[in-house]
Amino acid sequence: MGSLPISENTTMICAPLMVESAEQMVSDMDRAKAEGADIVELRLDFIRNFQPRRDLEIILKNKPLPVLIVYRPKWAGGQYEGDEHKRLEALRIAEELGADYIDFELKVASDFKEKWQMRHQSDTKVVVSHYLGGITPSIEDLNHLVARMEATGADFVKLIASVTDITEIARIFQLISHCQVPTIAYSVGERGFMSQILSPKYGVDLVYGSLAGNPDPGLPTIESLVQTYNVKHIDADTTVFGLISKPVSHSKGPLLHNPTFRYVNFNGIYVPMFVDDLKSFFSTYSRADFAGFSVGFPYKEAVTEFCDELHPPAQSIGAVNTIIRRPSDGKLIGYNTDCEASITAIEDAIKEKESTNGKTSFGSPLAGKLFVLAGAGGAGRALAFGAKSRGARIVIFDIDFDRAKSLASAVLGEARLLKDIANFRPEKGAILANATPLGMHPNTDRIPVAEETLQDYQLVFDAVYIPRKTSLLKDAEAAGAITVSGVEMFLRQAIGQFNLFTNGEAPKEFMREIVFAKF
Repeated sequence: MGSLPISENTTMICAPLMVESAEQMVSDMDRAKAEGADIVELRLDFIRNFQPRRDLEIILKNKPLPVLIVYRPKWAGGQYEGDEHKRLEALRIAEELGADYIDFELKVASDFKEKWQMRHQSDTKVVVSHYLGGITPSIEDLNHLVARMEATGADFVKLIASVTDITEIARIFQLISHCQVPTIAYSVGERGFMSQILSPKYGVDLVYGSLAGNPDPGLPTIESLVQTYNVKHIDADTTVFGLISKPVSHSKGPLLHNPTFRYVNFNGIYVPMFVDDLKSFFSTYSRADFAGFSVGFPYKEAVTEFCDELHPPAQSIGAVNTIIRRPSDGKLIGYNTDCEASITAIEDAIKEKESTNGKTSFGSPLAGKLFVLAGAGGAGRALAFGAKSRGARIVIFDIDFDRAKSLASAVLGEARLLKDIANFRPEKGAILANATPLGMHPNTDRIPVAEETLQDYQLVFDAVYIPRKTSLLKDAEAAGAITVSGVEMFLRQAIGQFNLFTNGEAPKEFMREIVFAKF
């Protein structure tokens, strides 16, 4: 097990507010405080018909939290298009009325350094910010940039990037350790999501979170920062785990793994990782504290190439859903926890049904059964090898016939094109397993087979777990089949992953309670 979590750090959670009136800002500040924010960033450039003294008096006299005032011009990515002197005068008024922090763009901070008198007249802190568009510069160029920002006399520096690849975030993390003043540094967008969660590990003092009901792509909610990721307890010794996938925002893994880490007092964090290129990802995040990964769509097969060793079942299946960095030598070891998770979920559901009917089966209830599999990707391979190990007869349907043939050859099964499954009539009592994305959010109304054939299946399993009860499972249940949700597979494979992540024993009942309460 890892070390116990340290005491709460000094990280503040900031809610950015971009609304059209001062009154709405006051209301949203109250909401932000109730949700767990420590500070709010107020974007004055979004207020319609902004009247600086009037609106700032309303905001600052009624603020329930410290405020960071931002009045972003169009040339810096904001909404303001008016006179620059009037914009700066509004910021001076904000200082006069008691703003806690005021944001100046680097360009302005450099030009107006001599005119800054506020730091000698009040307790207002100055944040100097800069937005990086395009590819994040080299660490050398970033260091030069931050040195310029620090030279302005800023109390805080704020650097916002728009990364095109998750590997660019590593430069931001490296940069933070060299900063001489308190730093706010993060990336926007789905590829940059990880920067918000992990930045406290590298010493960042402030992270951003959106209000509930106001989702911002790439930005966690305040609630998730507090409850799911518990960012105030992330420290330099926190071990990092994550889901490698594309896309990744749908993942429920953080909702399960992070509370379970805390439950067993393991100092770890699990984050979504939007990965475009596996090779560059693994070469960039090679430190020991990036200790393990879940692997999702579409990488379960491709990732085997980047593992130094494969656990025998994963090698046989040709797909990996879990990677552990071996502490002794840093080598990446690939595992497959999908196989047993899916097959035992199917077997247990059949056994439970049989026991209620007074029957007792010996051996696997899949032995000799026809196992109809839709999808020959990573999840499909796990199901096929699991079914083979139980003595089932397997027929595999896939959109890529060569892929179906390859898998069928490995499990002594039959291969067919996915489009033919609509007209396929199985023998009575067969098993159907869907390992395609059909039925996954947002295309929840699609099923891979003809509805009238569902009555021929004893059991229908769907690897899709969002939504928990897919259209396929609803139709199968109506046809009288036993149904098994992908949530059950997700839980069981996650238990296996957790054991590998922590080198301990997962609290199974605790994890089950989380899954069926939150999914």
